[in-house]
Amino acid sequence: MQVINDEISNSEMQRYSRHINLSEIGIVGQQKLKKSKVLIVGLGGLGSPAALYLAAAGVGTLGIVDHDTISLDNLQRQILYADSQVGIYKADAAKERLNGINPHITITIYKDRITSSNAMDMIREYDLVLDCTDNFPVRYLINDACIMAGKPYVYGAVYKFEGQVSVFGLKDSGCYRCLFPEPPEPELIPNCADGGVLGVLPGIIGTLQATEAIKLLLDIGEPLNGKMLLFDALAMDFRIMNIKRDDNCKLCGKNPVIKELNDYEIECKNMNILEEAEVTVVELKKLLDRNSKLQIIDVREVGEYTEGGMEDAKLIPLGQVVQRMPELDDSSTAYMICRSGKRSATAIRSLKNAGYKGEMKNVTGGMLAWSSEIDPSISVH
Repeated sequence: MQVINDEISNSEMQRYSRHINLSEIGIVGQQKLKKSKVLIVGLGGLGSPAALYLAAAGVGTLGIVDHDTISLDNLQRQILYADSQVGIYKADAAKERLNGINPHITITIYKDRITSSNAMDMIREYDLVLDCTDNFPVRYLINDACIMAGKPYVYGAVYKFEGQVSVFGLKDSGCYRCLFPEPPEPELIPNCADGGVLGVLPGIIGTLQATEAIKLLLDIGEPLNGKMLLFDALAMDFRIMNIKRDDNCKLCGKNPVIKELNDYEIECKNMNILEEAEVTVVELKKLLDRNSKLQIIDVREVGEYTEGGMEDAKLIPLGQVVQRMPELDDSSTAYMICRSGKRSATAIRSLKNAGYKGEMKNVTGGMLAWSSEIDPSISVH
């Protein structure tokens, strides 16, 4: 019979009894979890389930990094939060919820953006990092910082109905750059806000990340080291893809050239032109009041447009804008609009790269702003 260590209280023995009954964990394993420190970067769809399960499992110290506040459209998938918490910082709300689940753990919050100047200070304090972010600049920053600091990390990503999980940074394993050496071009970056994501999908992937984290902390089972788990929710299909370290990787290869951290601002070189070529929805409404013949191009998908669109707008989905460029009148300004302003910015860049000579302006905030500030009768999802 094992002797109960003083570090595990009687209430904790009861709380973690289902863990302790597992021969692979036991009291010694639960002690390991209690002494462990895990940093979770991103408290959205992936970070929510990961944080919940790691807190419940008894990981002694959780660091949670998120500078954002809770918005209503988070609640479809970000299960850490409640409707009454819209507008408050995610980190504050998460700490309250996680301490409510398990008062025996320590929660450290970081409400700053993770950047090249603070990443190493955050990461070096922890045994393991979970990348639960949803953007490429931070993804590459986390990868680079963990490899430089010698810290393993669990990667997760979701888009629409598909998700990925892997483990990087273990001995002799590769890194994210072994698969994707450089960030993609801006127009190729998928965006969950515009492209959508099945609400339960981040729950599945985030829970898998928590599972990998616990296995790594306890040194049990086989982690997804040198493997990428691919999940297709529509087909209910799990697949494992073998991956290997790239000896020519600029970060972890035999002759690395990346020696310091950078903030990867994935913006088009021409993005600064959009600062002078934007129009707010209020400004657009004033222009429409003076001239109902304005050229307004909606680059959303057909389904989005039919659910809620402007009567004066011409629908040309983003994937068709270059092909249908002749339909635009280059003698008048084209006001480009989408759901939030991101796809319309991409449309402008694509058209300029294709040689379009007419003036274009991006409608900042897109149909979300139009619905909120101008015409609430239009429903935008």
